[in-house]
Amino acid sequence: MTQHDTTERETDFNRREFLRGTSFATLMAMMGGVPLHAEDKPKADAPVTAYKTDAPPQNCAIIGCGDWGRKLLDTLALLPNAPVVAICDTYEAKSFVRRVKEAAPKAELFTDYKKALAHPEVQAVFVATPSHLHREITEAALKAGKHVYCEAPLGHTVEDARAIAQAARAAYKVNFQAGLQMRSEPHRQFLLQFIRSGAMGKTIMARAQWHKKQSWRRPAPTPEREQDLNWRLSRTTSSGLMGEIAIHQVDMANLFINARPVSVSGFGGVLQWDDGRDVPDTVQAVIEYPGGVRLSYDCTLANSFDADYEMFYGTDSAVMIRENKAWMFKEVDSPLLGWEVFARNDTFHRETGIALVANATKLGAKNVKAGEDTIPPNETSLYKALEAFITNSGLVGTGVQDYVDNFGDSEKGVREYLATLTKTKLPAAGYKEGLESAVTAIKANEAILTGQKVIYQKEWFELA
Repeated sequence: MTQHDTTERETDFNRREFLRGTSFATLMAMMGGVPLHAEDKPKADAPVTAYKTDAPPQNCAIIGCGDWGRKLLDTLALLPNAPVVAICDTYEAKSFVRRVKEAAPKAELFTDYKKALAHPEVQAVFVATPSHLHREITEAALKAGKHVYCEAPLGHTVEDARAIAQAARAAYKVNFQAGLQMRSEPHRQFLLQFIRSGAMGKTIMARAQWHKKQSWRRPAPTPEREQDLNWRLSRTTSSGLMGEIAIHQVDMANLFINARPVSVSGFGGVLQWDDGRDVPDTVQAVIEYPGGVRLSYDCTLANSFDADYEMFYGTDSAVMIRENKAWMFKEVDSPLLGWEVFARNDTFHRETGIALVANATKLGAKNVKAGEDTIPPNETSLYKALEAFITNSGLVGTGVQDYVDNFGDSEKGVREYLATLTKTKLPAAGYKEGLESAVTAIKANEAILTGQKVIYQKEWFELA
């Protein structure tokens, strides 16, 4: 098993780095930007310490300790109920071991994931290996009765993604979560309610992008090690920009449009990093949804201008989401919603955007300051996703035990009982959402590589 590189010299792009975003402070100051908040936030300079939670503890194992695995370690350290007791990675350099031990001093180190899964104290497993290695490890963890958090995409092929989803559905006594962090963000959930309320009118189209000039290539001491580390650059092990970056924004489009895609067309090429890779560094895709609604998406590693954002257009208004903030741009003939007369209006060139802030009917919403770009550690999308995983794993674990103790070990009964806990759980992406986003992104990558339109098949999204 090959894991992510662990050298401090690594500064290349991480496939989920866009969730942290780049600074938009200067432009926001010019435009009078206002943050999107779902609730009151603690101060950004609050101490980075464990935050209070009532959820029962879950002993964790992290499999794959590259850049993102170490990010998981740092974030789990903020949760008082998520002690890391096992860490697995095949890379055994002394510097790597030292850094891992600093992050989780009480964790036992393994180079074989099977031994990590056999650790008697492990209850929850984080699979943070390269995407093409997810299937074997995730299936084994679920079979071992562990709660599983599998990073997105679930797999680099539709076959692997479906196999993982199938295994997750069969493992009804444990909690499974796909690493689609945006699903757990409170402000995204707030925005979802806003959009689903019909405030935009009829959805007509969407647009999203991710731009950052940065190579995926990572240095290594040997050719063999370099090949292993640069798995993203080969079509045999990578689902490209669509699978490794776009999947998060595509998942949001699936969520907000509230439909499965119908077809996808795309194109791309190696326009900047001509270093032997066969995975495009610049791509465009058009994903069509029912009713002729289309998402236009572009992603590049060759230019950083305009960063990343999403736009959703309706007959009454458009909504822009950028760096954890959102604005509504109303049409002149759109109906009055009522609360917007109290909300702050920000000028964007010749357009006026209404800041979408929870409790916008309160005059206090106008007092939110522009330029507040720093997100407190316990309000990041990753923190919220991990908090949801630990909390929901505790709910599922105790729920199963309570039912079995009182009514016996009946699969039908346990499944029905766990279904009643849905409203109690924190929002998160399950195996269904993980599968749908993976299929959407993987097939979009296929359309880009072949230059041919792909029609999404119903059987790709559904399990037997």
